[in-house]
Amino acid sequence: MSGGRAVPGPPPIPDRAGLALPGLAHPLLAPGEWAQPLRADVPVHWTALSVDDGPGVRPDPRCLEAAGRIKNAGLRAAPGQPRPAGLLLGRVDLGHGARPARAVLDEARRYRDWYRVDGYLLHRCPREPAALPHVARLTTALRGLLDGPAHLVLGHGAHPDPGYAPLAEQLITFLGPWSRYRWAQAPEWTAALPPGRFCHLVHGVPRTHLEEALRLARWQGAGTVLLTDRTARARDGERDEDPTAVHYRAFETLPGYWDEIVSRIGRGVSE
Repeated sequence: MSGGRAVPGPPPIPDRAGLALPGLAHPLLAPGEWAQPLRADVPVHWTALSVDDGPGVRPDPRCLEAAGRIKNAGLRAAPGQPRPAGLLLGRVDLGHGARPARAVLDEARRYRDWYRVDGYLLHRCPREPAALPHVARLTTALRGLLDGPAHLVLGHGAHPDPGYAPLAEQLITFLGPWSRYRWAQAPEWTAALPPGRFCHLVHGVPRTHLEEALRLARWQGAGTVLLTDRTARARDGERDEDPTAVHYRAFETLPGYWDEIVSRIGRGVSE
């Protein structure tokens, strides 16, 4: 909080289904992608900013411009109502719990100071019970950095220990290819929480299976999704690259069927 005042923060994720943009390429390379949250017909819940696997060492002019447009669009929303362009998050790498808290918080402060983020996507978040105290301390510290409520997304990539659920507004409980997603199942504890608490990110989804994938997301209780026909590939010469980083690369550009998925999400998917 700032000076003891109650400062309006980001509204909660709406109950209706929506989209996440977790890994867009730099605005210089993907200007059309960064314009999508500003479209009135695109139900984007949040967009995550990463300049160079973090906030970078200095403010980036193109990222400042893209972030400013999303933030300014949000100023038009009535108090307590979903923002037209969704929320802006800074993507911070937890390194599966191995990164020092000081490094994590330093990056979070730069996102706050330079880009005025609404919260954070905690990339490569651990999911085992042993790491719970460490992540709990981090989330508490991150909330303290922002004026008003912070929107935190834990990027587990798979279902974590249920003890993580109270720590954040959303959990990413699937990150990976369609070949795995089509057989995925949600643990029983997730049924007690609303769909707005979960996010699924799936790559390699053929257009012919798009409706099936959306139904799977709904049946598994994921209210925020991104499905793409793009595939994840490691950078040339980097065979040992972390698999999670490779998965995120599939979301640097929009799906080939972007307008179709926007239309289907916007009108809802039938049971």
